[in-house]
Amino acid sequence: MSSIYFTKDHEWIAVANGEGVVGITDHAQHALGDLVFVELPELGRRVAQGGEIAVVESVKAASDVYSPVSGEVVAVNQAAADQPGLINEQPESDGWLYRLRLANAAELEGLMDRAAYDAFVQGLE
Repeated sequence: MSSIYFTKDHEWIAVANGEGVVGITDHAQHALGDLVFVELPELGRRVAQGGEIAVVESVKAASDVYSPVSGEVVAVNQAAADQPGLINEQPESDGWLYRLRLANAAELEGLMDRAAYDAFVQGLE
């Protein structure tokens, strides 16, 4: 069973067995609109928590994706790059962006759970 965490920059990470699957939240994809391009990170890339790791581009704007935690990229979702609309349709499941091996699981403690994230988003409206 994985645990899901959220950032104030509207990324999510589902963590299980020392690895995390990362994507953008439903709120983020709604704000961006129809996605037309996704730039995924390279396999083996190491990233620090909060570091720019990917780019999603819509008809409105391009937006950087920041890594919720530090780690090394071990997989990317080529389906999301080939069909960016998948992120609009299923942002918190099949529309994931990349998987990374966590460098420091303690960094998860600074992230929000679903209830805290939902409250955060409500505060933005």
